[in-house]
Amino acid sequence: MRTTLRIGRAAMVFTAIGALALTGCSDDGDGGKDKTDKNSGGGKDSSSSVLLPKLDGEKLSVAAVWTGTEQANFVKVLKEFENRTGASVTFVPAQDPIVNFLGTKIAGGQPPDVAMIPQVGAIQQAARKKWAKPVGAEAKAQLTKNYSQVWQDLGAVDGTQYGVYFKAANKSLIWYNAKAFENAGAAEPKTWKDFLATAETLSASGVTPVSVGGADGWTLTDWFENIYLSQAGPEKYDQLAKHEITWKDPSVKDALTTLAQLFGKPSLIAGGADGALQTEFPASVTQTFTGGDQPKAAMVYEGDFVAVNIGETKAKIGTDAKVFPFPSVGAESPVVTGGDAAVALKDGKGAQALLTWLASADAAKIMAEQGGFISPNKALDAAAYPNEVQRTMAKALIAAGDAVRFDMSDQAPQSFGGTPGKGEWKTLQDFLKNPKDIAGTQAKLESDAAKAYKS
Repeated sequence: MRTTLRIGRAAMVFTAIGALALTGCSDDGDGGKDKTDKNSGGGKDSSSSVLLPKLDGEKLSVAAVWTGTEQANFVKVLKEFENRTGASVTFVPAQDPIVNFLGTKIAGGQPPDVAMIPQVGAIQQAARKKWAKPVGAEAKAQLTKNYSQVWQDLGAVDGTQYGVYFKAANKSLIWYNAKAFENAGAAEPKTWKDFLATAETLSASGVTPVSVGGADGWTLTDWFENIYLSQAGPEKYDQLAKHEITWKDPSVKDALTTLAQLFGKPSLIAGGADGALQTEFPASVTQTFTGGDQPKAAMVYEGDFVAVNIGETKAKIGTDAKVFPFPSVGAESPVVTGGDAAVALKDGKGAQALLTWLASADAAKIMAEQGGFISPNKALDAAAYPNEVQRTMAKALIAAGDAVRFDMSDQAPQSFGGTPGKGEWKTLQDFLKNPKDIAGTQAKLESDAAKAYKS
């Protein structure tokens, strides 16, 4: 779930984020209020933004890789669809890589009606394998009304619309333990140089500076992409994303060299490289915000959805847990986001109705109110978000409009950019273990990329 956008000087968007206190309750006012008709049978009441058909007795299934709180929040969106249409919807837990998971289901004659797909490359594969079904007129109407053109284009393959982007995520944020910073006398850094200096200050205070969820290779691609986008710039970024330049390009060497300034100092990473490679993303967050004055780490990098995992600790966002933009390596701070698109895998009224529902502001509002979620739906009232930090990030995403660029690894063929234990994920895990081997890392990345893009 990784997308990239440039919003002028991104740091300006977040100047007050670190000091904002989160209340955990929404100041919706009456904006976006949804007085839903709880009776089955479909339709549209006076306050609803979307017309849905009657689907009494129809059974549907939706597959996604979401787990835990994120899954539970999405099920609430599905429950409201059931209330409005009379359909029955089952959530099907999927595994990465989702294309392989879906291929197994399709081969067995039991594809889900709809899948939430987190990679552009995976949507393209599903379309070209003729698994995906084109988006119908009603869902297209919602997309036209509610989404910038770029989000529509990201869900299209060869001019045909297949995907409805339901979720986005700002993935250029460093979350930090406020008490650890206070005890060390550390301030929020704005540049990469300052970030490394802050890490050393925290280390000297007796707290390991950075938590890295290296067991999940996608977190490492996000580290690289933030550095590369800020340092090399958007044009080079686009070229590398399309494999118009190779991974042996000097710009890749520069970005890996910068990343090695952190990865090459085991004392700055919780558990060192070996510990990081055994730490999954959720644990990388929770270990930063547990342990009182002696957490296992003072900072953790990842997106707005980190708030969901912080919610599993006793830390309060805005007081115990604060956030600052990913530091600038080049002229500007990067802003990287990710997204999940709904794709129909079965023909039929029910699957298309579900796409229409997920493209609506009503569906986005339900998920937004739960927290840990940002929608690319521009018709969603920002008041639906439960706190000012998420409202700020959501507004920044919408304000970017058609300036969005999708994440590099998600644009790549899934065998290179989205498969555990292979391609970019595996090579960057090896790089975390041995950050001195920059040339070898580039060669392996290029070898795997060349094979993947040819196929």
